[in-house]
Amino acid sequence: MTCAGDEDDPFPVDDCLFAETFSQDTIYTLVGQELKIRQVFGANLGVAAPVWEAALHLCRYFDEQSVELRGKRIIELGAGTGVVGILAARLGAVVTLTDLPLALPQLQVNISANMPSSGWPTSLPTVLPLSWGEDHMNFSSDWDLVLCADIIYLPETYPLLVETLAHLCKNGAVVYLSSKMRKEHKTPGFYEECLPRRFNVELVHYDGNQNINIYRASLRKEQ
Repeated sequence: MTCAGDEDDPFPVDDCLFAETFSQDTIYTLVGQELKIRQVFGANLGVAAPVWEAALHLCRYFDEQSVELRGKRIIELGAGTGVVGILAARLGAVVTLTDLPLALPQLQVNISANMPSSGWPTSLPTVLPLSWGEDHMNFSSDWDLVLCADIIYLPETYPLLVETLAHLCKNGAVVYLSSKMRKEHKTPGFYEECLPRRFNVELVHYDGNQNINIYRASLRKEQ
């Protein structure tokens, strides 16, 4: 397999992002919580390996806007390193972290590394595999929040993601999506065309310097 895409593009078409495998531990202080996040860079993990800036933006947004997470039932899609979901769990949410199977060991490592000394406030975060549009029906629709950080970069997955979100939000869950707005990956088109077909979509945060937007969405009621 060859590695396609421009060298400056962090989201190549295939998964040859990192030829060598190595890990890096980084400390992040978010919402008063100190998180130690391991990033395992390797060809298998690809874009699931790093902590992307859009994820940190979403964490800071929750703090700045005083979004209540304690006691909320939260599912994160494409969790990657798990920084967003782990923060939510540290703040008292009941969290399920999902991603493709290859990314799950990294999630488990980061959950173990970030258990508070007094234990998780509510419950140990759950880690489960989820392929959009394929096994989403195995999950309930009883969520308060669905979190998505920098997962809008492969146009062929957009309809599958919308289908998955619609199922998860059937009972009124609110979705927060944080994205680097990459025109080359048609990220703006997802928010302007794909998502609004099923959801009411509101831009709630805009960072022009880093080209990162945060959206809040809720499923449209059927007429």
